[in-house]
Amino acid sequence: MTALPQRLFGTNGVRFVPGVSHDLDFAISLAEAVGTYFGSGEVLLGRDGRLSGPALANAVASGLLSSGRDVAEAGLVPTPALQYAVKALGFRGGVMVTASHNPPQYNGLKVSGPDGVEIPRLDEQRIEKIYFDKSQTKADWKSVGVARQEGSVVRAYQRGILSKVDAKAIAARKFTIVMDLGNGAQTVAAPYIAESLGCKVITLNSTVDGSFPGRGPEPTPDTMKDLSAAVKASGADLGVAYDGDGDRSMFCDEEGRVLWGDQSGCLIADFVLDRHPGGTLVTSVASSQAVEAVAKKHGARVLRTKVGAVEIARTIIERNAVFGFEENGGCLYQPHIAVRDGGMTTALMLECLARKGMAMSKVLSFVVPKYFQAKTKVEVNPKKVDAVMKAVEKQTKGDVERVDGLKLWTGAHSWALVRPSGTEPIVRIFAESDTQEDAEQLVNRFAKVVKSAAA
Repeated sequence: MTALPQRLFGTNGVRFVPGVSHDLDFAISLAEAVGTYFGSGEVLLGRDGRLSGPALANAVASGLLSSGRDVAEAGLVPTPALQYAVKALGFRGGVMVTASHNPPQYNGLKVSGPDGVEIPRLDEQRIEKIYFDKSQTKADWKSVGVARQEGSVVRAYQRGILSKVDAKAIAARKFTIVMDLGNGAQTVAAPYIAESLGCKVITLNSTVDGSFPGRGPEPTPDTMKDLSAAVKASGADLGVAYDGDGDRSMFCDEEGRVLWGDQSGCLIADFVLDRHPGGTLVTSVASSQAVEAVAKKHGARVLRTKVGAVEIARTIIERNAVFGFEENGGCLYQPHIAVRDGGMTTALMLECLARKGMAMSKVLSFVVPKYFQAKTKVEVNPKKVDAVMKAVEKQTKGDVERVDGLKLWTGAHSWALVRPSGTEPIVRIFAESDTQEDAEQLVNRFAKVVKSAAA
């Protein structure tokens, strides 16, 4: 395949600022390219709650119809609900209008294949080539697509999740769970899943609002303080917060302490491997080294990929892995569907705690080795990214991994990862060590290098 003029797809789909960086004509043309790529059949279309979502979804529908594809419009749904429905209901593919955890002004598209999983990188490039070559199929008046409403997506998603966990065991524990829905798309699904599992549910930020006034679209320890306080005040067993499109979930324990995504991922991985000993786990280079310890206990193998749900999902499928996760709170459970899924992750966490019969904090202390992490991000002009990464590499000593960005080992249990974001004009810096002080020093050290090179 010849080199493309530029890339449209980033780490996780196509993202842009509607009306600023790209207009609706772009969305129509890109959707025509997606429809041309699919070639035949009906495409399921959904959106999250972003303010530009209705207009952008209409533009995408127009492009798909123009290419001759029929369109089933699901409306407002979580991304994993749309992806599960593509697979379970037999669609040719799916398009989700979302920018996931990006700031409110962003929006974008995620494209899923007939298996419900986001399409491979090579297929992303095929769509880009169709777009840049202007080789989209243009249906005439006799073959233009037909649109209809599809109202069963969320119900199918909820049923799918409930069928993959022991509902009776969970209900017997009578959990109280606080859910920070983040004004996002899981508002229409996650609370009802938890209630169906016998939980008492307390919700925060439970009105869908594309400006994300509650805490913003990305759950992080800094934005989850209200959730932590609510868990402690209500005496709840746990809390969970979702991102804008509902494919990621971050937890806090009964004492209100927020778990990094690697901690909750390792906790669920341990539970899953109890039932699938010797299985394979998939995670990215950004995740904690604790996963190797968890896997070793079960005779399991760990495969590490580039950062991005697409990389993890496709590796899970290719290697027939049972589970995968990201440090940002995205978990992928193959027996359900190999995509990030905040609803499925919540149900698995509830069953894990029900089976263990202990509070989350105690289960965590027994299962997951303790390492300390620090993270930050630095705004960087895309034109200066190469210079920034070269400056970082000059500062390195010891082992360096280049799977994605630069992962720099500074000790037996200390590392820093510096990598350009694939969704925003920023460079992300992660660090892990035996102490919080060491982790923060590592982050600060490389943040200075990035800022200096980016100036």
